[in-house]
Amino acid sequence: MSAVRTVTGDVPGERLGVCDAHDHLFFGSPQLPGQELRSRSAAQAELAAFAAQGGGAVVQWTPYGLGRRAADLPALSRESGVRIVAATGLHQAVHYDDGTLAALGGKLAEVFVAELTEGIGASGVRAGLIKVAGGFHALDAHARWTMTAAAEAHRATGAPVAVHLELGTGALDVLDLLCGELGVPPHRVILGHLNRSPDLTVHRQAAASGCYLAFDGPSRAHHATDWRMPDAVRALADAGHGDRLLLGGDTTTAAARSVNGGPGMPYLLRRVAPRLTVELGGELVRRILTDNPGRAFAVEWPDLADT
Repeated sequence: MSAVRTVTGDVPGERLGVCDAHDHLFFGSPQLPGQELRSRSAAQAELAAFAAQGGGAVVQWTPYGLGRRAADLPALSRESGVRIVAATGLHQAVHYDDGTLAALGGKLAEVFVAELTEGIGASGVRAGLIKVAGGFHALDAHARWTMTAAAEAHRATGAPVAVHLELGTGALDVLDLLCGELGVPPHRVILGHLNRSPDLTVHRQAAASGCYLAFDGPSRAHHATDWRMPDAVRALADAGHGDRLLLGGDTTTAAARSVNGGPGMPYLLRRVAPRLTVELGGELVRRILTDNPGRAFAVEWPDLADT
């Protein structure tokens, strides 16, 4: 049976409830100095605020080496009542020092598989997705390396591959590589940050492949792109792709957290969902927040001990 791999165990997709399909409880990068998400109490408060708005699950896209704090996630999930899905994978090279990347060497896929099936470090917490990243309108050697490893890990486990699209660009190049060259089924690919590049033609081309499209990032206040997001989502729904849409907050800085005066996780349900309901109707928004993530992240996880 297929199940979503949460930090407290595998659950059927229909039990996720209302899902923030892309966010961060913990995250740290040299590209965001002084804005690291490191506070456990702040993460706890964000989850509580999200739950108070009706939230039931959060998918944390923080990958390898960026401060996931996997060991803290099960307790946070139990305390808040919010299911949490953790990620393996690797971000763009700019987020790491050379030593970290060199140490991974030729064992990247092996690391991904181990974190999906055995656990992240010594935490015993298993990841439920693989997060990788493209570049701005292009895929460099690092992106090809990480996506090749992600495809190998997908073949071993069935795990979905979630992709950070830099400023929302490069969607078709990613699909050409992951699904074309590397053979990952499109319905196992989630493209993130489509809201940042509101090119409706590219959106429809990507959706036609059968992949999932995530509109995420209102917590980062992308200003000019945020107000276009409802039109982009509506256009995809009108084209028959409503079952492939996901929504997330992508809170990546301390200043963006609601506990620090930003929109944070609860903004997705407090403002974004009602705004989309005006455009799309309540039933479709409900499905985007519940049914779609339940399918996107559900996997028939293999028992590797028997292989």
